Amino acid sequence: MTRYPRDMRGYGDDPPVVHWPGGAKIALQFVLNYEEGGENNILHGDQGSEAFLSEIVGAQSWRGQRHWNMESIYEYGARSGFWRLHRLFTKFDIPVTVFGVATALARAPEQVAAMQAADWEIASHGLKWIEYKDFTPQAETDHIRQAKRLHRLVTGAPPQGWYTGRCSQNTLDLITADGSFDYISDSYADDLPYWHQTRSQNQLVVPYTLDCNDMRFATPQGFNSGDQFFTYLKDSFDVLYAEGQEGAPKMMSVGLHCRLIGRPGRIQSLVRFIEYVKSKADVWCAKRIDIADHWRKNHPAPLIGYRPSTMPMALFVQTFGGIFEHSPWVATQTWQDELGRAQDSVEGLHSAMCRQFRAASEETRLDVLKAHPDLAGRLAAAKSLTEDSTKEQASAGLDMLTEEERAEFTHLNQQYTGQHGFPFILAVKGLNKDQIMANFKARILNARETEFATACAQVERIALLRLQEIL
Repeated sequence: MTRYPRDMRGYGDDPPVVHWPGGAKIALQFVLNYEEGGENNILHGDQGSEAFLSEIVGAQSWRGQRHWNMESIYEYGARSGFWRLHRLFTKFDIPVTVFGVATALARAPEQVAAMQAADWEIASHGLKWIEYKDFTPQAETDHIRQAKRLHRLVTGAPPQGWYTGRCSQNTLDLITADGSFDYISDSYADDLPYWHQTRSQNQLVVPYTLDCNDMRFATPQGFNSGDQFFTYLKDSFDVLYAEGQEGAPKMMSVGLHCRLIGRPGRIQSLVRFIEYVKSKADVWCAKRIDIADHWRKNHPAPLIGYRPSTMPMALFVQTFGGIFEHSPWVATQTWQDELGRAQDSVEGLHSAMCRQFRAASEETRLDVLKAHPDLAGRLAAAKSLTEDSTKEQASAGLDMLTEEERAEFTHLNQQYTGQHGFPFILAVKGLNKDQIMANFKARILNARETEFATACAQVERIALLRLQEIL
């Protein structure tokens, strides 16, 4: 693998400046997953019964059979849990996004009517509530198309958002290629929306959550009581709210399921959390589509184009071949090694290129040192420096020396090269000629081993400064 597809960088230490509507310190979003009637069941054409997210922790699928207990647990969500949650959210006038499985929505006309009467967003949760990890891209694409069609027939409008949940490695790119969704939520990678970019398209990602999620009532080492759920939600909210007060607002998602949090013994924890949230100022409770619309308006998609990790080799070497003076092999070997989104930043690409330089033999690194010009030397006088070196030396005033200063630099260059076997190298950006001269005189009598290490470090420093100019 030479191209690493995962994005381990994200926003890094420089997240976007976020201004939620009304100056809110946090965007809070409640998702109600409506899956009842869309789960695995031989009645739905599946090979076995459902085994995921129920009161039967550790349940196994019954192949070729209906699982009556499992079915009735899911039915509870549609028959009772949904309505309890509907009353709660409408009472507190809190907007909700429904992740609706298309086949489940088709079997729930009264619930859909109640969602629409409450002005809830109904996003697509796929065609069926099943596992998609083993689907071919073609088969998954077909299910996406069927889900969109059925969703439109049931609700009267196409879905604007998408969340598969039990997705495959292809889901995000398939939704991006589809091009009809305002956002996708098959990601847990950030506390803010972000743009997923392919060679030709951008797709907004509004991340979801598996930790602030009632699904942990149905998993090992999850929540055993409503108190645990409330405490976890409150702690998450408090941290993100405090970050917003410090000038870095985030978003928080809360994931809910009709058959889980809709139980009497659990819903009170959600009531307590909503009451706690209502006691705070500057909280934007929003539908997911509202967050997506805000992000698209205020943080538009980046231009489609090459990043370092996606450049063809010729363009990469053309762009970065001069980062190490007259040593394009460093760029070539960097391109041939593993690159990903982490290398699309100054620090990331610098690290990758320095790894190639450091891995080279001492003889090869010596050649790189020798490729550097003398400071204020004959090449500078003859205007034969590279463009980068010319700008760097000029920034330090080395193109404006007196005859006496030039003579002293010439003497020091000859003495240093004669003693160490390579030119004196110093990243001169930000220094003046007096500081450079002082560095020269301080280092000239060092042992060669010391100077070799110092010179290599300065080469890497110069490379960093040059990358900052480009990126």
